[in-house]
Amino acid sequence: MRRLAAFAYDRRRLVVAAWIAAIAAALALAAGAGGGFVNNFTLPGTESQRALDLLQQRFPQQSGDSSQIVFAVRDGRLTDAQRRTQVAGVVQSVKRLPHVTAVQSPYAGPGAVSRDGHVAFATVLFDRQANELDKADVQRVVDTAQAGATRGLEVELGGQAIQQAEQAPPGGAELIGVAVAVVVLLLVLGSLAAMAMPLIVAFAAIALAMALVLAASAVVDIADFAPTLAVMIALGVGIDYALLIISRFRSERAAGADLRGATVTAMDTAGRSVLFAGSTVVVALLGMVLLGISFLNGPAIAAALAVLLTMVGSLTLLPALLGAFGRRVKVPAIADGEDESPRWARFSALIERRPRAFAAAAVAVLLLVAVPVTGMRLGSSDAGSNATSSTTRKAYDLLSQGFGSGFNGPFLVVAEVNGDRGRAELDRLATKLRGQPGVAAVAAPTYNRAGDTATLTLFPASKPQDVATKNLLERLRSDVVPRHGPVRVSIGGATAATVDMGSVLSAKLPLFVLVVVGLALLLLAVVFRSLVIPAKAAVMNLLSIGAALGVITFVFQDGHLGSLIGVDSTGPIEPFIPVFMFAIVFGLSMDYEVFLLSRIREQWDLTHDNTLAVATGVQRTGRIITSAALLLAVVIGAFSMSGIVFMKMIGIGMLVALLVDATIVRSILVPATMKLLGTWNWYAPAGLRRWWEAHGLREGDVVPAPPERVSTPVG
Repeated sequence: MRRLAAFAYDRRRLVVAAWIAAIAAALALAAGAGGGFVNNFTLPGTESQRALDLLQQRFPQQSGDSSQIVFAVRDGRLTDAQRRTQVAGVVQSVKRLPHVTAVQSPYAGPGAVSRDGHVAFATVLFDRQANELDKADVQRVVDTAQAGATRGLEVELGGQAIQQAEQAPPGGAELIGVAVAVVVLLLVLGSLAAMAMPLIVAFAAIALAMALVLAASAVVDIADFAPTLAVMIALGVGIDYALLIISRFRSERAAGADLRGATVTAMDTAGRSVLFAGSTVVVALLGMVLLGISFLNGPAIAAALAVLLTMVGSLTLLPALLGAFGRRVKVPAIADGEDESPRWARFSALIERRPRAFAAAAVAVLLLVAVPVTGMRLGSSDAGSNATSSTTRKAYDLLSQGFGSGFNGPFLVVAEVNGDRGRAELDRLATKLRGQPGVAAVAAPTYNRAGDTATLTLFPASKPQDVATKNLLERLRSDVVPRHGPVRVSIGGATAATVDMGSVLSAKLPLFVLVVVGLALLLLAVVFRSLVIPAKAAVMNLLSIGAALGVITFVFQDGHLGSLIGVDSTGPIEPFIPVFMFAIVFGLSMDYEVFLLSRIREQWDLTHDNTLAVATGVQRTGRIITSAALLLAVVIGAFSMSGIVFMKMIGIGMLVALLVDATIVRSILVPATMKLLGTWNWYAPAGLRRWWEAHGLREGDVVPAPPERVSTPVG
């Protein structure tokens, strides 16, 4: 690390030029590759995927997305001659649009006009799945249909394709976060030069990462929200990492070191923390690939690449910038630096006097905040959770009013039919399905040209996001539909696919957690030469994650305080949110863990006095960890203002996790438990200790602070 820092400092022009060249080359590669982002959603081995695969092979006309045009009148009935003409005009206009294979009129068969005649719906069949349709083409369908609305006739549209088309692109949330971060950086670091360097590093890494991600999208499917997620994480950690390093640089300068010496020492201490913390984030994000869900692979790879390059930028570009502009960085008095903080010294002394009480109180608070997670329900929020002004929400409400809420999330029953016997059996199955509890209606079978495949649309009586709908699906699959014989049935559709995704994630989550936590424990064990510290860190990180998921459940599912952040209605938690939260929060929480414990380890290596080591570590890092957490929370929390619900969930969850982690966990729980454990903190079997020493991981790897600069805790 010292050699790398010295090289970057001494060859700073070369390092800066290399970064500029890399960004230019990546941008050229992205422009030439011609890639684009696509929400490719597959669930290999699930029943909903088997249903879709069968349709694509034998019945492609039915394999595309199905959406609805909902008509409503307050006066008269939709069966009146005038209304029939108006509805027919809309149907004919939409039929002629690109990617529309058919539009089934409300009057083509029974069941599409409500009993009171006030609501009706036409079914629009696209030639592709919703994630493969261009938003402009879907928006043209919306505009064309709504152009047919007249005085007294309301026209709204619903369905997955419509919902994706009306989803607003990410706004200026990042800019708001950056603006606040600039102010906080200026206050913490005290100069424009020190404030600018973290931003330069972060934006350089983001530019390079996003160009590479765009180039990779030509050969790998990457979801359209992946860049936003990657920018959110990379911007936060980029500023965070640079702040930790610059803070140590300022501390070394305050102690009398020259520019080069301060840079090398900062990189060999805080930079080492950044290396291991960043590696943990990358490992945690890439762990999502183990889940085997293609929809998550792109965001995981994009975010991991962004964090990796941010870490590399912090270890190469930042020392080069310190060499060029380090003299402009304000040198604080010792009392203002990270090494002397009387308030944190007094706080540390208070914790040491009552470690059991503080530890118990911290754990109690974390568990209390995490309580709502015990009632977390996984599933995709339906259009009933959309903004009341959106056409999908209006269509949802109208369908619920006219037919029942289950008409907003039908199951698609796909049957392989063998001859006349199979057709007769399918008719009996349709009758049997209509008589099942929880089933509102079942449409007549629709056959392909070969007559060997058919579809039935089944409408549950409950909302798509209700537990009753999930239970109905499981009961139909296990007890009602046949798997063998003249008719072989698979139940699919968007609602069924959501249930299947939740089941897949639940089944693979233990492996994911085991791999991520196991690798993180191994990394921490190597860094701190202890088995107790990694185990304790894992438990505390899980407490932070539990608190974050508890708040998400409390707000987005249970409906408390949602109006403060623009959440109009409640619903289940998206199945992939806990996975994302675990990967991101577990990785990011290691930043402060490694930074704090590195300073404690330094002091332990000097004195072998556990009490003094813990007190000094808290005293020296408390202020900077709090500032870094505030910066990261501001940048990431700004994404809670996104118009995309799951981005709000991620933003709020990470905001809570970071604040909890930097305050309750790192500032209270870690020092309290380390005080209680005493010398057991540094326990390692003799064999492992000899292995670490034999491979160069010995005491003194990190250049410690001079003994005379260590303060005795107040009290």
